[in-house]
Amino acid sequence: MKLKFLLSYVLVLALIFSCSEDSDNEPMDNDTAVIDPTDDDNNSSEIYADIDFSNWKVTLPVDEDNNGSPDEYQPSQLINGGYRNDWTIRQYMYDDTTDTSIEFYTSPGISTTNSSYSRTELRELINPSNSRDNWTLAEGGEMIGSLRLVEITEDNQNSNRDFHRTIVMQIHGIISQEDMNIHGFSSNNGPPLIKIYWEDGHIWSFKKSLVNEATTGDALLSTSSDTWEDEKIDMGFVGYEKFDFRITASDARLELQLNDSAPLVYEDISLNKWPFENYFKAGNYLNTTAAGAFSKVKYYSLTVTH
Repeated sequence: MKLKFLLSYVLVLALIFSCSEDSDNEPMDNDTAVIDPTDDDNNSSEIYADIDFSNWKVTLPVDEDNNGSPDEYQPSQLINGGYRNDWTIRQYMYDDTTDTSIEFYTSPGISTTNSSYSRTELRELINPSNSRDNWTLAEGGEMIGSLRLVEITEDNQNSNRDFHRTIVMQIHGIISQEDMNIHGFSSNNGPPLIKIYWEDGHIWSFKKSLVNEATTGDALLSTSSDTWEDEKIDMGFVGYEKFDFRITASDARLELQLNDSAPLVYEDISLNKWPFENYFKAGNYLNTTAAGAFSKVKYYSLTVTH
């Protein structure tokens, strides 16, 4: 009787051990085993960058759908870790949980109609279902990011700098729907009001100002460099270190701040006359078409308020 009981006990133990080994050796498909950071039930110790994509779409330097334009992915495809489930996005925008960041990678490829350069860049959508809804300077807004330049290729064609440069933040102008209807424009493209460049380790502000401050009326809606030119200011050196940057826009006023430095403030007639609506952009907009060029920018946090 005891022998029969002992044999039964051994068989049960063997069965349990066998099931345990089968479970541990189950192959995992990395493409589908995605952990949603918003799911409180997961036991992952991985922590993701503090970025809410509810009001951002992303533009990539590829044209996988063959429509002649860079591929764009809407907020609904990015939120709740959705970007981790798409192979195309994950080649250019991906998590690095070792330092709680999202890395934006780009290289020369497909560009938008109004540019020669490619980007992996977020575009603000205050209304996720309608990109024609944007904001005026009078309405204002603020973007705050924590980021760093990880890697960028050498610039062997421009004697003025050692490395290629990339835009990491923008306020971009756009012609309002009202002005589109009044003037019958075929494009609503406006100039970028603010471009924040990483260039040889320095952070530069390029701000649009009127070439002729006497310009008025419909002439202000021109995107030509004969009407609007860049005012350039070196805001300081960051190298490849992590830095914080803030852009605060209000009626006829811009305030930019790099880390804890004294803010750079613009208040001028050009801002007072700025006729465009606006949206924020953030990411990695590489300013070169050189073969083999690339850049990598990490964002640790990114917030926008209005």
